[in-house]
Amino acid sequence: MINILAISGSLRAASTNTSLLRAAAELAPAGVVIDLYEGLGQLPLFNPDFDVAMLPAVQTWQRAVAQAHAIVIASPEYVHGVSGVMKNGLDWLVACEEFVGKPVALMNASPRASHALAALREILRTMSASIVTQASIAVPVQGSGLDWTGIAAHSEMALALRQAIAALVREVEAPVGSMPYSSAL
Repeated sequence: MINILAISGSLRAASTNTSLLRAAAELAPAGVVIDLYEGLGQLPLFNPDFDVAMLPAVQTWQRAVAQAHAIVIASPEYVHGVSGVMKNGLDWLVACEEFVGKPVALMNASPRASHALAALREILRTMSASIVTQASIAVPVQGSGLDWTGIAAHSEMALALRQAIAALVREVEAPVGSMPYSSAL
């Protein structure tokens, strides 16, 4: 079983990024489980002076990341940057050794969010994540009016999601060191 952790950088109930991740979870092939992490908004603001042992929400977050074989992130762009909740969550992973080298796919529900994606790539590269180019896609969900079931039923969007998931699974299954580090999308 391959476990993929899906992380949305939006807390909105009707988030297109969260809908994209829910559709990806629905389309995952047999043997692959994509779990949407729903506790990002429960994390305290990052402060390196805090004792993580005293912060159950941070422990749960770090454990979820450590237990995942790979991660899929879909995050909106707010004022040409990464959402605050996403940045805060990533800050709590800086000292998390299990994040280093973790395969990460970036999915984007709005192809116009180029500034946030560039910033997110830079953050993830600095944290030594392995960004999987072939699994990183932009899907034009924003403005489509589709919820996650509509995305999963949309032939072109579903195909793009299936191909991205397959590329991420190939990265997880590849022998260590056999695929070059990639940083596109």
